[in-house]
Amino acid sequence: MKCPFCKVDDDRVVDSRVRQGGAVIRRRRECQACGRRYTTLERVERTPVRVVKKDGSRVPFDRDKILQGLMKACYKRPLSQQTIEDAADAVEVAVANRLEAEVPSRIIGELVMERLRGLDKVAYVRFASVYREFEDVSEFVNEIRHLDQAKDGKPANPKDGS
Repeated sequence: MKCPFCKVDDDRVVDSRVRQGGAVIRRRRECQACGRRYTTLERVERTPVRVVKKDGSRVPFDRDKILQGLMKACYKRPLSQQTIEDAADAVEVAVANRLEAEVPSRIIGELVMERLRGLDKVAYVRFASVYREFEDVSEFVNEIRHLDQAKDGKPANPKDGS
């Protein structure tokens, strides 16, 4: 592995940690030439998944897009970077576990909302407002009402309009 700072190919592994239930290994490395440390991630290379968008176009699945959406939804919320990364990892694993070459973007959006619903209600509503294309305040109110109903143990179905 080449050092990202001095570009020399001489390092040693200082620490290794397993993530995503063994699907990813995080390694802390130290360059023997310049002494700086950096992190690498090793993951199993999987068959590429393509996302079928609303307009029918197909694009490669990109974990970074999921992470960016989560970061925007969680902006100024009390969630650690690690928690957000873990949510992106969980969505990526769920998509990969579907064992399909193509996954509709709708499924991915629902997976992200499911993760956010359990992490932070405000981040969930932020994401839902963009994902479901809310056009007025009543749609926000309905979504919040459904969150409250779900918290109280009542079934929450945002499509029923109650």
